[in-house]
Amino acid sequence: MINRDRLIQLNNIELATFAARNPKSKAAFEKADHLFGRVPMTWMNKKAGGFPIYFDRAVGNRIWDIDGNEYIDFALGDTGAMAGHSAPTVVDAITKRVKDLGGMTTMLPTEDAEWVAANLSDRFGMAKWSFSLTATDANRWAIRLVRAITGKSKILFNSYCYHGSVDEALIVVGPDGEGMSRPGNVGSPVDVTETSRVAEFNDLVGLERQLQNGDVAAVLMEPAMTNIGIVLPEPGYLEGVRELTRKYDALLIIDETHTFSAGYGGMTKRDGLEPDVFVMGKAIAGGIPTGTYGLSESFATKVLERTDLDLVDMGGVGGTLAGNPLQVAAMRATLEHVLTEDAFAKMIDLATYFTSGVNELFEKYDLPWSINQLGARAEYRFAKPYPITGTAAFESADGELEDFLHLYLANRGVLLTPFHNMALMCPTTTKDDVDRHQLVFEEAIHALVG
Repeated sequence: MINRDRLIQLNNIELATFAARNPKSKAAFEKADHLFGRVPMTWMNKKAGGFPIYFDRAVGNRIWDIDGNEYIDFALGDTGAMAGHSAPTVVDAITKRVKDLGGMTTMLPTEDAEWVAANLSDRFGMAKWSFSLTATDANRWAIRLVRAITGKSKILFNSYCYHGSVDEALIVVGPDGEGMSRPGNVGSPVDVTETSRVAEFNDLVGLERQLQNGDVAAVLMEPAMTNIGIVLPEPGYLEGVRELTRKYDALLIIDETHTFSAGYGGMTKRDGLEPDVFVMGKAIAGGIPTGTYGLSESFATKVLERTDLDLVDMGGVGGTLAGNPLQVAAMRATLEHVLTEDAFAKMIDLATYFTSGVNELFEKYDLPWSINQLGARAEYRFAKPYPITGTAAFESADGELEDFLHLYLANRGVLLTPFHNMALMCPTTTKDDVDRHQLVFEEAIHALVG
């Protein structure tokens, strides 16, 4: 339905507008000669306008760039700022730790750590917890533990999954139905099929076929796929995964780093999931780098009984800065005062309002697009019905269309997650903010299709 020539013309107009709005950002990017890719991390080059917006300051769900432009932030650091930017109670806790108490990293525990672990147990049901600096680290360490305990070598993933930069996870279902390296995989240490197996999300037949090989230590999955759209589980799918992992003596690792948006206890609490290992990161420290993994009582016991495993020095599980006092203080403040049950209720209501409004626009303009919601986040995809596998979600992407929409919104003060079309609500997001998105989004659609 999209006239591609018109799309290119409109995008060129938005590119010119973007350059005119952001001369300081453009200049900063052009003189960043000592940065690899001209940015602190190469993924910051995922940009629609030819150069990134340079950040100046933020509060709540508002961001200002160095050119003085203000944005309603629906990206929220791709969930890292789900609590909102600089939530006052988190700022107070960080300030107290840095200014009044000192000691940001000491290699010593604080009493806050037990409070955080107890709160995580209440939310997600795991008995024992350990901290990392990222969910990627937590996934890597969880993989090492399940391999050590099961004696099996392979981890099973969903095609086009997202678990950070974990080497084993960069596997997709190939044309023959078997695993192959994800396109663009950088410098894999070995062929990914030596370490991993893969099945499509929502495909229990394919999952069982892979588990029948008998070499899978664990299935590592999100309970709803993210970072490739929001691919929701079909009825009975998650229960089927748990049944099959138990049938074939494989463990289950649930990564809720993004799906925490589902509510106070994520999908694990909401849907009664029973993982052996649970991974979380990003959102739970109000923007301070963090990650954590939780172990069921039985699995934790099995690990600690293994006296041959070096868990306290160089055995491969740990990091000098993990669990530092600043990180733990930020986690406690975020969990205790910001990402509460009441906050999630408000955020989810707003996301429902967002989703309904976007659906109305799709119907009004008879667009073959769809939107899925997962608690406080929603994401539209250029397909209808919404894809139910990672591969189908990947194939529904439209880079030119996505860039235009992101650019059109950004030029009018609305930011979506740059990697995809995700909008996340935080405790300070308002109905007026959602209405602003709907207004600008409709203007963009009207410009495209009339």
